[in-house]
Amino acid sequence: MGHHGWGGRPPASEAEARQRIVDATVRCIDRHGVVKTTLSDVAAELGVTRQTVYRHFGRISDIIGEVAAQGAEAFVDRLIAHLEGIGDPAEAVVEGMIFCVRTIPSEPQLSLLLQLEDSAAFGRGATTADAIAYGAEMLQRFPVDWAAAGIGEDDLDGLAEIVMRLLTSLLQHPSEPRKDEAELRAVLNRWLAPALRARA
Repeated sequence: MGHHGWGGRPPASEAEARQRIVDATVRCIDRHGVVKTTLSDVAAELGVTRQTVYRHFGRISDIIGEVAAQGAEAFVDRLIAHLEGIGDPAEAVVEGMIFCVRTIPSEPQLSLLLQLEDSAAFGRGATTADAIAYGAEMLQRFPVDWAAAGIGEDDLDGLAEIVMRLLTSLLQHPSEPRKDEAELRAVLNRWLAPALRARA
C-alpha cells in the first residue's frame, strides 16, 4: 500500500484497511444514498484507487453488507433487551419479529439491506447456511428455556429459517394496506405461535 492515498496514513493491517473502507462507505452513503454510492466514490473518499478497494472487497454490496453487519450487532443487543422478562417461546418470537419489522427500516445501517436487491440479509441470501446459523444463535440468546419448551438446538435452525423467510417477506414486501403492529401480532399469534406451543 502506497503512502500517497489513505490521507497519508496507510493502514497498518488488513483489518484496519477494511474498517476504514467501511467507515468511508458510511460517509458516502450519508451524502449520496446507498443506491448512488459506487466503489469509485469510496475510493475517492479514501484517496486511493478502485483497485486498492478491490483488494479488500470484491463489490460495493460486500462493503454495504459489512456496514449492515456491524449495525446488526448493536441491534441484536437491543432486541434481546426488549424481550427481557418474556419467558414464553411463542410470545418471544412474535414480539421479536414485531420489534424487527418496526425497527429495521428506521435503523440507518440495517435499512441498507432493504435497499439492495441482491442483499445478503433480506434477499436471496436470507436462507444461506450462514444466515440460518446466525439466526439460530440470536434465538439462543432469547430469554426463554428452549429445551423446556421441547425445542432443541436442531429445531432452532428450522425456526431460524422460518423466521428469516417471514422477516424477508414482511420487510421487502409489506402488505397493502400495511398492517399495523396489532394486526401483524394477531396474524403471527394465529399462525406462528401455535406451532411453537405445540412442542411443549
